[in-house]
Amino acid sequence: MSSARDLGMGRNITRRDFLDGVALTVGAAALGGSVTRSAFAAAPAAAYPPKLTGLRGHHEGSYNVMHSVRDGTFWGKAGAPEATGERYDLVVVGGGISGLAAALQYRKQAGAGARILVLENHDDFGGHAKRNEFTTAGGRTIIGYGGSQSLQTPSYFSPAVNALLADIGIEPKRFEGYYDQGWAEKRELSRAVFFGKETFGADALVKQADKAADWVPQTPLTDKAKQDLIALIDEPGDYLPGLSRAEKLDRLSKTTYARFLTDLVKADPQLVAYFQGSTEGYFGIGIDGATCLDAWANGNPGFDGMDLGEGVYPTMSPSGRLVRTDPDEYIYHFPDGNAGVARALVRALVPAAVPGSTMEDLVLAQADYGKLDVDGQPARIRLGSTVVRVKHQGDPASAKSVEIAYVQGGKLRTVEAGHVVLACWHRVIPFLTDELPAAQVTALQDQQKVPLIYTNVLIRNWTAFAKLGIEGFDSPGHFWSGAEIDYPVTMGGYSFADKPEDPVLLHLSKMPLQPGLSTREQSLAGRIQLTQLTFEEMEREIRDLLGRALSGGGFDPARDIEAITANRWSHGYAYEYMRPWDSFWPDGPLPIQTSRKPWGRIAIANSDAGAYAYAHSAIDQATRAVRELLGTPDGAPAFADFPGPPRDKLGL
Repeated sequence: MSSARDLGMGRNITRRDFLDGVALTVGAAALGGSVTRSAFAAAPAAAYPPKLTGLRGHHEGSYNVMHSVRDGTFWGKAGAPEATGERYDLVVVGGGISGLAAALQYRKQAGAGARILVLENHDDFGGHAKRNEFTTAGGRTIIGYGGSQSLQTPSYFSPAVNALLADIGIEPKRFEGYYDQGWAEKRELSRAVFFGKETFGADALVKQADKAADWVPQTPLTDKAKQDLIALIDEPGDYLPGLSRAEKLDRLSKTTYARFLTDLVKADPQLVAYFQGSTEGYFGIGIDGATCLDAWANGNPGFDGMDLGEGVYPTMSPSGRLVRTDPDEYIYHFPDGNAGVARALVRALVPAAVPGSTMEDLVLAQADYGKLDVDGQPARIRLGSTVVRVKHQGDPASAKSVEIAYVQGGKLRTVEAGHVVLACWHRVIPFLTDELPAAQVTALQDQQKVPLIYTNVLIRNWTAFAKLGIEGFDSPGHFWSGAEIDYPVTMGGYSFADKPEDPVLLHLSKMPLQPGLSTREQSLAGRIQLTQLTFEEMEREIRDLLGRALSGGGFDPARDIEAITANRWSHGYAYEYMRPWDSFWPDGPLPIQTSRKPWGRIAIANSDAGAYAYAHSAIDQATRAVRELLGTPDGAPAFADFPGPPRDKLGL
């Protein structure tokens, strides 16, 4: 690895590390130790959170209180709460897409006069739908996404999702004119793979081509690995000869892709290292934990010669769910990802906070955070507020209200509500209430979110990519899974990069998983690993990767990197059921069917409740939760209870 000076580690870019520059200890962050800062220490206010660089996502100040509640150290020091005297028709715990959608659905059903409060522990709204803004040295604003990416597969959206999107002014079809699908092709850019010397013995950036035989020979793989990879991609065989299609599908549903490569294909072990992270971005686990059917849906090679049909696996579920179809291109994307959806929801709830009236206006609109929580307005969004208890005032079966206790600015306060929607993570809920039966608590704890880091790197131009003829690259075996130029979206007065001399964002991601463990165990172990990483370590790995992979294009990390924002999601993707780990899938009974049951005046809404890590599922679950509280109005559009629209993943 190059020296810190060569990498530009000393350059004057904004760096906001967590816990004042000190990584969390394993015990404090994940296993139950004390937190470094007091749970009641007020986090510094952020005037305009999207512009903050350095460490974002689950940032310092957003988790201290709940870690203290979890560790059993909070209530002994909390003292008596201060009653605000505020009374709402609905209090929503969590200001992500599901929480904001629940607030809007409630108002639609209860009436425009309904008083609503959304409590959110972060300094920004949107949850995982995070907006990152950058200002270049030349004063230009560059916008990126720090979490939830896109509205995937609108063809599968439920009527309820379509109705809500229409209500907030979002028409997915309009993205077809805003997303430049030919951006890379017009500039003769293709994908590449960076083989690092630590894993493959030598550094090599290799451009990919349609035929593996045209590019694989240039890689530093062993001769056998090259031959096996070419055969797997260009001329895959039938690796389960003699079995019927149904028998093959059944066998593949029980076999991980790693075992497929080693046991059935008999491929060189280097191919396991090469493909290990290929399924992480879609399934939240590597090929050691993803079945062959999931890998097939992910686009991994090796199945075209096995006569598996069109991807319909009727034995997997009574409905014969389509598991490999996706009729829509992946283009339904605001420049800030699904933060655009969150901003539209906020605008509908608190019009004064986000100017404009169209989906195009959302792109360059600067939200006024001072108008989110104003006394007297029907809907309020209170940031930096961690809920620590929800409790019916009396027997849940007959109570007329719920008391909600939360910490804001270091003070413990309470409000009352006629109804509550818990739009926080499933695993948090048992710490907020003692009113649930043991079976529901167990089901809530089943959801082990997948940890991840989504990072945006502002570079002063993309001439290195142009010289190399690439739009991005994968980097198997490296700290980061690769790097790619951001999605080319031009809309609402915002223009994406055109010439190589233009500044642009690079997107890098990492899932800190531990191969060899079960899916849930990997997520827990990865979260522990993530809490030990400092921003400085993340930055160094970024500079090292870009400097080595793009050296042939003249990229200099010390000169060309202008800003870095790392969105750390210790609790990231909702866990999605999958074989071979979940024996109850798909026939049930499913843990979410027990976990999300309402009680008294409280309902649950979040992506965990659908075991489906997508924005449209979060909206569907919000719709369900509100209807559980208020009933289903006549003529209400149908929503997808579970698993939502047909999943475009095999084995689901």
